[in-house]
Amino acid sequence: MSTHDLYTIPAELSTWDVEMSGSSRFTWEYDDGRDRMLALYQKGKDKQWDSTKRIDWDLEVDPYNILGMPDQTISIYGTPLWDRMDDKMRNDVRLHGAAWQFSQFLHGEQGAMICSAKIVESVPDLDSKFYAATQTMDEARHAETYARFLQQKVGVAYPINEHLKALLDSTLGDSRWDMPYLGMQVLIEGLALAAFGVMRDLTTKPLPKQILAYVMQDEARHVAFGRMALRDYYQNLTDTERREREDFVIEGCYLMRDRLRGKETWETLGLSKAEVDEAMVATDQSEYLRLFRSLLFSRIVPCVKDIGLWSPRLQQAYADMGVLEMAGQSLDALMRQDEDIADKLDEARFAEEEAERHAEVAETIELGASDR
Repeated sequence: MSTHDLYTIPAELSTWDVEMSGSSRFTWEYDDGRDRMLALYQKGKDKQWDSTKRIDWDLEVDPYNILGMPDQTISIYGTPLWDRMDDKMRNDVRLHGAAWQFSQFLHGEQGAMICSAKIVESVPDLDSKFYAATQTMDEARHAETYARFLQQKVGVAYPINEHLKALLDSTLGDSRWDMPYLGMQVLIEGLALAAFGVMRDLTTKPLPKQILAYVMQDEARHVAFGRMALRDYYQNLTDTERREREDFVIEGCYLMRDRLRGKETWETLGLSKAEVDEAMVATDQSEYLRLFRSLLFSRIVPCVKDIGLWSPRLQQAYADMGVLEMAGQSLDALMRQDEDIADKLDEARFAEEEAERHAEVAETIELGASDR
């Protein structure tokens, strides 16, 4: 089935052409490289995996309860609009909310694949080209995984959100080699990684938990790659160059914040914009949702600070968004956690499979003995 058959609203075009600018850079220095970057490249090679084998696609998914997450995470929960809904409408809200979120993950992964390919082309250092090549393969695998999940398990999809599309457009259309890092590795991937983490930790469903955990294991390396490359480069920016990049970050973060509202889902479900806006204003006071939304910036804010973009006006923008406190998060600790959770999930799955094999062997031996 074509993905276009799954879209709830028409995609504008079957393809989207983005005019890119900038230079393709070759280097003839093959020996010199940063030890940390080359170590990250080695890990990128070692950690390649096959989504058809590592993920248990036989697990069933309830389309009306895809993640099994609490309804408090729904932005209109607890409002008069939500209270008036019957069970069928609430099921539709859950389905379309998850379908929209995973659709944006899918489109973001394709964007990441194209951005990382552009980094291979434009970055001047060979060690960065090496690592970006492994990331390109990672992102292809992630796009493949999310596409299969939507097509085979969910059955509903959404076109790319206008805010994500705008940020991708400005990221890819910029001629400066560092902008795909800043737009994709720091902003888009940073928000996605935090969203993956919230869902991974809250979901009670094994298939999405596997997908999110395994994708996050890769994405943690990608954010580390962006930090490493930009931190070195941004130490030598002029005041004007630094301000231009801070402007880009501020605008991009507002786009990412607005993307979280998912207005397309409400339109698809036939809810009036006025009703939804009124409900969202009411839930903006919810402590649970405020915490939930601030957690979605838990990877972006400390990363922006770490790479050296931390002027008072940038801090004020984060304060206005209610996410400034996220600057205290330890990215290294979060990355280790992402690695450990995926590894432990593998260990638990393989231990269960091993126990099942032992049980089958014991049952076969017992049947053979009883036939004597």
